[in-house]
Amino acid sequence: MKILLGISGGVDSAVSAYLLLKAGHEVTGAFMRNWDALVNNDYLGNPTLSSDQCPQEKDYEDAKKVAEKLGIPLLRVDYSKQYWDDVFTYAIGEYKKGKTPNPDIFCNKYVKFGPFLDFAKNQGFDAIAMGHYAKRVDENGVAYLLKSHDKNKDQTYFLSQISQEQLSWCLFPLGDIDKSEVRDIAHTLGLKSVMDKKDSTGICFIGERNFKEFLKNYIPVRKGSIIDIATKRIIGEHEGVMFYTIGQRKGLGIGGISGEIAKGWFVVDKDLESNILYVASGDENDYLYSVGCTVTHLNWISKKPKLNKVYQAKFRYRQKDSLVKITALSEETLVLSFITPLKAVTPGQAAVLYEGELCLGGGVIDSISKKL
Repeated sequence: MKILLGISGGVDSAVSAYLLLKAGHEVTGAFMRNWDALVNNDYLGNPTLSSDQCPQEKDYEDAKKVAEKLGIPLLRVDYSKQYWDDVFTYAIGEYKKGKTPNPDIFCNKYVKFGPFLDFAKNQGFDAIAMGHYAKRVDENGVAYLLKSHDKNKDQTYFLSQISQEQLSWCLFPLGDIDKSEVRDIAHTLGLKSVMDKKDSTGICFIGERNFKEFLKNYIPVRKGSIIDIATKRIIGEHEGVMFYTIGQRKGLGIGGISGEIAKGWFVVDKDLESNILYVASGDENDYLYSVGCTVTHLNWISKKPKLNKVYQAKFRYRQKDSLVKITALSEETLVLSFITPLKAVTPGQAAVLYEGELCLGGGVIDSISKKL
């Protein structure tokens, strides 16, 4: 097949290219440029970055070295406008509502599997491929998304918003191998630019940085009180409730309190209207736990879940699966009841449902039902 592979400048997409070539496919790489730091005023007021830093350009250079080593063409495509319009603007809007969105999931839906797939079709490619750790299995003309062999790296959580058509056009060469094997292959091939390169943990196309400082470029600082939810006393000052997430411990600026055993302070709630950040002491306090949630922006990839049935769910990447029961289900809304209370389930994050190895899809957590 003639395949267009998304090459990011990392080891996973590099080894994906090799595996596709080994399988006899005709492979063309494409590096996606989806963020323009200068146009987007990324550096304004942010002391953690300087205008001569451009991780994306370094990634492109690494991608070029991989393409040259493997002998495949490398295209460069620009979807920075689509990323801004369909992913980043949505994310900033969610932060302003006090939620904590996951832009990577919508980046897959609206960029990597959106205009990138359209480009591949228009250029006469038979399929696209990505370096995600996931599996696609076809049965009776339907494509199913399954967890990868390497459960520690499984990325089906990030693919939960793609459509049946998008999935049916995509190959995942890394679905049946471990990350350690990917590194070994890269070393064997001598892919020096990526074989020991650290995995990216930053937001899709934006990269790793002090994220609170980054958000200040787009959301005004509005200081307010940090309140101990149990005693209602003021114990600190925040810079804007939208900059914090449920379960967060670091970066709160709260010191120890005289006469009290230090257990650590955790964000447990946010009052956007009153501009109050609520915290509680200790990571096992009941204020961190919820017993259910309401989910919107639903997307079912190949199979729709059923009312009153128990499924597995993830509410954060690499989180262990949790048992949930569907107590209400419509075209727009899903209500989940947790079999046991769960910690730090956060509005704005994704709720992804599984039936064993099969990823059904999911949606965005709109609200939670607290244990207390």
